[in-house]
Amino acid sequence: MSRESIQDLLNLDGKVALVTGAGRGLGKSMALALAEAGSDVICVARTKGQIEETCAGIEGFGRKGMAIPTDIASSRSVDEMCSAALSEFKKIDILVNNAGISIEKPFCDVTDEEWDRLMNINLRGAFFCSRAVGRGMIERRQGKVINISSILGKRGYQNFVSYCVSKGAMTQFTRALAMEWARYRINVNAIAPGTFLTPFNEEVYANDKVREVVLKRIPIRRFGQADELGPLVVYMASRASDYMTGETVYIDGGQQANL
Repeated sequence: MSRESIQDLLNLDGKVALVTGAGRGLGKSMALALAEAGSDVICVARTKGQIEETCAGIEGFGRKGMAIPTDIASSRSVDEMCSAALSEFKKIDILVNNAGISIEKPFCDVTDEEWDRLMNINLRGAFFCSRAVGRGMIERRQGKVINISSILGKRGYQNFVSYCVSKGAMTQFTRALAMEWARYRINVNAIAPGTFLTPFNEEVYANDKVREVVLKRIPIRRFGQADELGPLVVYMASRASDYMTGETVYIDGGQQANL
C-alpha cells in the first residue's frame, strides 16, 4: 500500500468547519487558514459585520463561508445556529471553540455579573457548541474538536484570576471529552497560545514600557502573529492528527518552557 503524502493528509477538501469568535483576531485567522486548506467555514460571533468580512476572505480562497450571528452563552442560540448550519451544509466535521473574553481586575473587585459573563462565554459557550455539534459527529463516527485554551490555563497571573480559571478548565474539558469521544473516532485537542498581537491588544502593547515588560517574559523576544496559529489548527483539523487526542499544545515563544 502506497504511503499518503503529507499534502494529502493535511488537505481539508470537502470538510466543513465551524469557528466561534471568527470575526477578528485569532479566530478570523484560523477560519481563513482552514479555508485555505480546503474547508468550507461557518463563522460564528455576535457581530454580524465582522463575520461577514471573514466570510468574504473565505470565499476569496474559493470556499463557501456562512456567517451566523450567535450568542454562544445561550444554549437556545447555539442550537438554532447549529440547526441553520446543518440545514446549509448537512454536516460539521471540525469545531473550533475559540470565542472568549478576559477581565483584568483585582480579584476582590470582580463582580458576580463579570465572573458569570466570563464563565458563560469561555466555558458554557464551549460546552453548548460541543454538545450541539458533537451529536452529529457521534452519529457519523468522526470529527475534530479544537479548543482554544491559553498559557494562563496553567500558570497564574495577577488580576486575571477568572480568565486563568476558565482556561484551566478548558484544558481539563479537552482531556475528559477526548476520553469520552475517542470510541467515536472524534479527536479533541486544544491549542494554548501565549502572547499574540491582535487588533484587540495592539493599543496596550503600543505602550513602550508595557511592551518591554511583556517581551522580557518571552524567550523568543517577540509577540506571536495571528497567522502563526494557522498551520497548527489545520494540522489538528486534518487526518494528519488522527492519532492525537486529549492534548494541549502550547504555542508561546517559549514561555511555557521557562516555568
